[in-house]
Amino acid sequence: MEKTILTASEVSKAFLLFSQPEIGDGITNLKLQKLLYYTQGFYLALNDGKPFFSDSILAWEHGPVVGEVYSQYKTYGSQLIDRPEEKSKLSNDQLDYIKRIWNIFGQFSAWKLRDMTHQESPWIDTKQSKEITHKKMTDFFITKLENK
Repeated sequence: MEKTILTASEVSKAFLLFSQPEIGDGITNLKLQKLLYYTQGFYLALNDGKPFFSDSILAWEHGPVVGEVYSQYKTYGSQLIDRPEEKSKLSNDQLDYIKRIWNIFGQFSAWKLRDMTHQESPWIDTKQSKEITHKKMTDFFITKLENK
């Protein structure tokens, strides 16, 4: 995978391109936040603690959140976010990785993903509004890879 680090906003746009809101397979801000969390977590575990995107993930009431992306889409509330018009500028490898996360976690509702993150130590062990560290995520997601 490329060494260029992405922003969570760029990753978000890729997820939104995979979504199909016209047939009910869309993404809300809540769901997008959890997809970003799983994207970062598994990437950290697979790549010796190197992040996929540069933004911090915070422990909020409803689970892990990238603040900048939340702000970007908060006007949607709990509604589905529109698909972007432009194509993604990410590489094929980056898009393939995001698509793998989408294929695994995209099937779940926003609230199911929220509940899943509430059972996981990175969110549980981080004080609300504080950053969920890469180390916490790496250590946790490595155990998920070992269980496969």
